[in-house]
Amino acid sequence: MSFFEEKNPEMDRYLETHASSEPEILKKLRRETYQKTTQPHMISGYQQGRLLTIISQMLQPKNVLEIGTFTGYATLCLTSGLAKDGKITTLDVNEDLAYLPKKYFEESEYADQIDFKLQDAKEFLRETDQIFDLVFIDADKENYAEYFRLIKPRTKSGSVVMFDNVLWYGKVLEENPKQRSTQVIKELNDLAAKDDDFENLILPLRDGVNFLRRK
Repeated sequence: MSFFEEKNPEMDRYLETHASSEPEILKKLRRETYQKTTQPHMISGYQQGRLLTIISQMLQPKNVLEIGTFTGYATLCLTSGLAKDGKITTLDVNEDLAYLPKKYFEESEYADQIDFKLQDAKEFLRETDQIFDLVFIDADKENYAEYFRLIKPRTKSGSVVMFDNVLWYGKVLEENPKQRSTQVIKELNDLAAKDDDFENLILPLRDGVNFLRRK
């Protein structure tokens, strides 16, 4: 659940009922996520999924990177706009949950375009020479600032990078936060705002999305 859902659940429901309908495969995946996982709130959710879908369809990217697969909801949204010869690499480290995204990836029309890896994201970014058109990060918050530093060399002019949960339940307003995750998210937001190679905006969608575009 997001900070904004807690504050105004009626508005959240209104927003959801006034957006394009959710594809059936995503409805099924969302239901199964709530039935079979212990932290279903980690799913990207419908509103955010619509944003990812629209961005992907606008960009029609050839190479997408996702850090933090969870059950694969955001992955399927990101694949919806892939170029015909495009692919998405999605990374996670939770072996116990891997069966669920694999199931839905295989069921989807994008099965051949999804490369699901059980691998540490920092390790992957240090090893890869790929350049990505679109990047979405919804993973361990303590590494957000490091992800930003590692991802930057793997982007080009026009690349879009999105970090999820960057308002962190409003904790980013704390002047001297004690929680490590809050400290790092604040660091990320500062880095993004001050980096002259990017244009950025924090969207107050759910728990906040830092939206960056490489100049």
